[in-house]
Amino acid sequence: GLTSEVVDLCFKGTPTRIQGTNFQHLELDQRRLAWEAFNPRKPLQQGGLFKYVYGGEYHAFNPDVVNSIREAVQKNDQNKYNEFRELVNNRPAMTIRDLFTFKDGIQGVDLSEVEPVESIFKRFDSAGISLGALSPEAHESLATAMNRLGARSNSGEGAEDPSRYGTEKMSKIKQIASGRFGVTAHYLRNAEVLQIKVAQGAKPGEGGQLPGHKVDMTIAKLRHSVPGVTLISPPPHHDIYSIEDLAQLIYDLKQINPNALISVKLVAEPGVGTIAAGVAKAYADLITISGYDGGTGASPMTSVKYAGNPFEMGLAEAHQVLRANDLRGQVILQADGGLKTGLDVIKAAILGAETFGFGTVPMVALGCKYLRICHLNTCAVGVATQDKRLRKEHFVGMPEMVMNYFHFVAEETREWMAKLGVRSLEELVGRVDLLKMIDNPLTEKQKNIDLTPFITDGGVPADKPQTVQVDRNNPWDKGNIAEDMVAATLAAIESKSGGSFNFDLVNTGRSIGARVAGEIAERYGNSGMKDTPITLNLTGIAGQSFGVFNVDGLNLHLDGDANDYVGKGMAGGEIVIRPPANSDFEAKNTPIVGNTCLYGATGGKLFSNGTGGERFGVRNSGAVAVVEGLGDHGCEYMTGGTVVSLGEVGVNFGAGMSGGMAFILDENRTLPDRINPEMVEIIRIDTESTEAYRVYLKSLLTEYVEKTNSPWGQKVLADFSGFIGKFWLVKSRAIDVEQLFELFVSAAD
Repeated sequence: GLTSEVVDLCFKGTPTRIQGTNFQHLELDQRRLAWEAFNPRKPLQQGGLFKYVYGGEYHAFNPDVVNSIREAVQKNDQNKYNEFRELVNNRPAMTIRDLFTFKDGIQGVDLSEVEPVESIFKRFDSAGISLGALSPEAHESLATAMNRLGARSNSGEGAEDPSRYGTEKMSKIKQIASGRFGVTAHYLRNAEVLQIKVAQGAKPGEGGQLPGHKVDMTIAKLRHSVPGVTLISPPPHHDIYSIEDLAQLIYDLKQINPNALISVKLVAEPGVGTIAAGVAKAYADLITISGYDGGTGASPMTSVKYAGNPFEMGLAEAHQVLRANDLRGQVILQADGGLKTGLDVIKAAILGAETFGFGTVPMVALGCKYLRICHLNTCAVGVATQDKRLRKEHFVGMPEMVMNYFHFVAEETREWMAKLGVRSLEELVGRVDLLKMIDNPLTEKQKNIDLTPFITDGGVPADKPQTVQVDRNNPWDKGNIAEDMVAATLAAIESKSGGSFNFDLVNTGRSIGARVAGEIAERYGNSGMKDTPITLNLTGIAGQSFGVFNVDGLNLHLDGDANDYVGKGMAGGEIVIRPPANSDFEAKNTPIVGNTCLYGATGGKLFSNGTGGERFGVRNSGAVAVVEGLGDHGCEYMTGGTVVSLGEVGVNFGAGMSGGMAFILDENRTLPDRINPEMVEIIRIDTESTEAYRVYLKSLLTEYVEKTNSPWGQKVLADFSGFIGKFWLVKSRAIDVEQLFELFVSAAD
């Protein structure tokens, strides 16, 4: 916190919500630093800003804290937990919540009157940490523990092995922004909560990062990628340019899994209250406010410091703005980032949280020693490594250890509730009247901090809800066309008999196909109806997300055109889009699908008799597509699959592309100037050594012409030997041309 005096002079227009540091404090800091640096009798200290150094910077996870909780959960030792909570709850103030305490004279209640731990467990989530960042044993132990408690674990963005679905090893929260790894209809149907990770507080603005040496065969298979290749999630703005796009993704998820709650993870930043109000209006059911504490151990050093804000600031703002806009009763609010003890839970609840996300401490409970080497794949206790030897010899984590930790936290939470005179967490949410600032702040800066913005009701009447009042935040759009499709096809799905059905579309019909795909995936997974498909013969204009999360066993044939996000997240089946009969425009020069098609797709085929928009095939991991031209940023972050363009593409083609391949017909010789040479290279396929690629390309074009009757496709196919010299093969520099085809063949098998 900087005072307004400093901000107005030096950072005019920047929000400053807690005041605090003035020019005198800044000068004192510089004098102290100069004395440390230039005192000839005092050696320079390394300080311990990143790693703990005895006598240096204070760390929330210092050795005493880590060792006490590890011993407490491994031995189920209440005394050791008491030692841990004492270290955390009475530390020198290092977070916003440490500057709060409770008012004097509060009338307590007997502990026996407080709700049981089983009710509190339901409000606990483990934070999203992916398989890949964690070892399989750690990831599964965490899920098992949370399920046994009646709480929820979060898969993170690294997908989940389908063998875990329906077992106690399944994560009830599945993380999703549709281009994340391994997001399919089957994955989405096996969840109670679907969490859209807009951003992470510990590294806002960045996608997940997994170093190549942690990507073994198992991880590569789950993520539809290649072993040894570094994986970076695309930033969410690729399919969430605006609040309308977020609303569309929320709608997509509610269509594919109508029974799941849709969660949106936001960063605790100035203005997050306004964003949270928009998210509630976009029909999310749950909003997580993620603070700068915690975060993955694989974060680069540039992400660890000076990024993000405390969750307390974002949580209080979101709660107040939602109440002021009559939206608080529509959504559940969650706090995430650095929670450790029951006192943390109590303070977060008072500031507006109904549920609570725990990330790092459950890892410590499973054996993590906080060595900060997660990214190296050399975790000495087997928690954060894919090295089988380290896991076999050193991983000691058991679900019971995590369960012991949450039992301790829940019991401590009950004790604080009794002292504060409340019988349930529901009663405690938003009770800022119980808080005051601590009496004796340690530093002049702390004494100057103004916390009143957090302990106010913002002038909102007391009768406005403090907690969610509905089971679901249902969208206004009931999806009548989609429901009609389910009603017509459900018997054929149940009997696995397949069939052909006809429907007319209008452009307000969004996410067409998702409801049917979800019903198929619920019963048979992503490919169980492949041999007896349902075909929807459609005419008209499809709205956003046509064929989103499609599966094998569902074929969508559209005579018309479609908006953005065609085939987003599709895992199988086919989508064929043709111009309406008797059209008088030239298809090869006319857009027939919108932007960001096949975003995050893992399988299936898309044949579009026309051109596509920008960001076609972003994070495509296995789908095959043929179109007749593309806009900018095609095949960005692609890790698998094949894209064929029978026309020019825009600039920045193949940026971040680490797998898969593209065939581009380049009649005007523009492609060499339009690729992203940092990641991809182009080669001709008219030589003897590339015959396999020519055969494959011709087979795709043959199928494309059969499905679409494309005049341009027919012309290229009829003179294939003449056109082949004008095609380029685009591939990742990380994979040589022989290996690429081997990978393709194995993926096809």
